[in-house]
Amino acid sequence: MARVLILSLFLLSISVSSRAFHVETISFDEGYKHLFGEDNLVVSADRKRANLVLNRYTGSGFISSDYYMHGYFSAFIKLPKENTAGVVVAFYLSNGDVFEKNHDELDWEFLGNKKGKEWRVQTNIYGNGSTMRGREERYLLPFDPMEAAHRYSILWTPNVVIFYIDDIPIREVIRTEAMGSDFPSKPMAVYATIWDGSAWATDGGKVKINYKYSPFIAEFSELVLKGCTSAPIQQSQMSVDLDRCASTELELMTADFAIMTPKMRSDMRRFREKKMTYTVCYDAVRYQSVFPECDNTPEEQEKFWQWGESKTVKPRNRSSKRRSPRGQPAVASLYNVQAVV
Repeated sequence: MARVLILSLFLLSISVSSRAFHVETISFDEGYKHLFGEDNLVVSADRKRANLVLNRYTGSGFISSDYYMHGYFSAFIKLPKENTAGVVVAFYLSNGDVFEKNHDELDWEFLGNKKGKEWRVQTNIYGNGSTMRGREERYLLPFDPMEAAHRYSILWTPNVVIFYIDDIPIREVIRTEAMGSDFPSKPMAVYATIWDGSAWATDGGKVKINYKYSPFIAEFSELVLKGCTSAPIQQSQMSVDLDRCASTELELMTADFAIMTPKMRSDMRRFREKKMTYTVCYDAVRYQSVFPECDNTPEEQEKFWQWGESKTVKPRNRSSKRRSPRGQPAVASLYNVQAVV
């Protein structure tokens, strides 16, 4: 009986940790349209899934039909297999096509690797053209992203940006007065792309794409666009749009994904301890002063080199990684939980 009880509690902890947020998915045509790549964007017959293809001729991408002034944006993504060195898959928000010199951006970027090596994942934030002050963080994944689709999400409100993997928060950037215009503040569209990043994506550009392994296919499904639609307007016009979006903002900030419970915060801390390979917050080589939103501690700083790389979290070969079902994080592996049976 004791063994059964312990196992039940263990399985319950996995269920609670991976519970899904209450969000409504849309079909591709309800929120997105073709961006580039001609026939390399392939939408399923039921319009619920979109594949982005990269071959030797072109990459591909799609873009939201509307711009949004804050929101929750999400997709299940399955990454390409085989030797993916030089391949870049991105799911992000941007207004760079409208504000060329002072654009905002929130990024999920997936960087391919040599055969047998892990995909690398990074997040980034730009506000008002602050591209010279990139706020990158990089992570390992607790599952094989090529074997099953997993949910990647971005929450953007007037006061906070949160990145999630399978509904587990992995990064939170709280707006501070000292950030000034570095915090994204203008309406953005949502993008998904796949392209040739041979110049920088793998080993600093030393390893290029081998098109012998093409086509490279990234699968997107269970799309979520939840926010207030907005025209890509100038800062001076924004107060009118903010008033119009007030009710949507309230709904957004009181949703289950926006309320950082003690358990969610604990899950985020554990993920970062075990899976973060680089953070700009401890990069004293690129930046002489710490960004105002960083919550650094001397104890944590000891775990990072002065250039921001972790001393303890290292990439592994894919063969040593745990697999997990679609959208279910490998909780036991991630948090070093052991069941007694």
